[in-house]
Amino acid sequence: MSTAGSSASHTSRTSTEIATQPATWAQAAESLPLHTDALPRRGERVAVIGCGTSWFMAQAYAVLRESGGHGETDAFAASEFPYRDGYDRVLAITRSGTTTEVLEVLRRVKGTIPTGAITADPETPVMEAADAIAVLDFADEESVVQTRFATTVLALLRAHLEAEDALPTGVRPLSEAIQDAELAVTVPLAAEVLGAEQFTFLGTGWTYGLALEAGLKMREAAGAWTEAYPAMEYRHGPISITGPGRVAWIFGALPDGLAEDIRSVGGTMTAESGSNADGVLDPLADLIRAQRLAVALAESRGYDPDKPRNLTRSVVLESGTA
Repeated sequence: MSTAGSSASHTSRTSTEIATQPATWAQAAESLPLHTDALPRRGERVAVIGCGTSWFMAQAYAVLRESGGHGETDAFAASEFPYRDGYDRVLAITRSGTTTEVLEVLRRVKGTIPTGAITADPETPVMEAADAIAVLDFADEESVVQTRFATTVLALLRAHLEAEDALPTGVRPLSEAIQDAELAVTVPLAAEVLGAEQFTFLGTGWTYGLALEAGLKMREAAGAWTEAYPAMEYRHGPISITGPGRVAWIFGALPDGLAEDIRSVGGTMTAESGSNADGVLDPLADLIRAQRLAVALAESRGYDPDKPRNLTRSVVLESGTA
């Protein structure tokens, strides 16, 4: 595999959108007062739904919200929503506003449970399907592969928790995450990461959702061999795949002894890579590095990251197939 990072003669649309994330996160925080009607209230029992990348952002938010004392929060792939009693609100994340499974949930619970949605497109069916909408059109994307919309949604939700004084202990203010994002869009990617053949993404708590998303991004854009696990589960099987030329990428805090375990089997660990002056990058900012890596690997393999294999921007199913 080439380690040059890119063989393309032009900057991909995906790369351009990745680089705008510090600005879209800041705009999300500034626009928070416009969107609070669509967001959960403190103390509510909430179900958050999405598909693909949106589901992984839902998982990250659910842990942030619940561990911050804001209220019980569950995250579901929209197709697996349980339709059980007890939720005070359903929040849907859908970039396109057209995803069949998400619309099905919103329509089925309408009138029985308050619903909100976060979307990028105000001219789509979700505008009628949900009771209240947060439109982040400034973070919309031309790319098939989601990058800035997903992270901007999580930035908005972090800003909302922060405004309610409900960020979990150890989670940085969004303003610091934005500063780290400015570093993440420019910091060079290490040669040993660009040249790796396999990637295992690890996270703890809310960052496990980011690990899942990083793995998905690498598969979508580059067709890369990736896996994702809770960090403490690494020793319970996944370590067997690690070795020379293979990367273990940790989002957030590194469990005691894990670095030694990775190095003892010859693996490359990325926890120290891309550090800011105070330590490792904010995990959401570190996801930007994984997005950039996905594009670099795609281009080094002769793929066009703007045209990923077998994917469309939105999954809209024929009637009766949801």
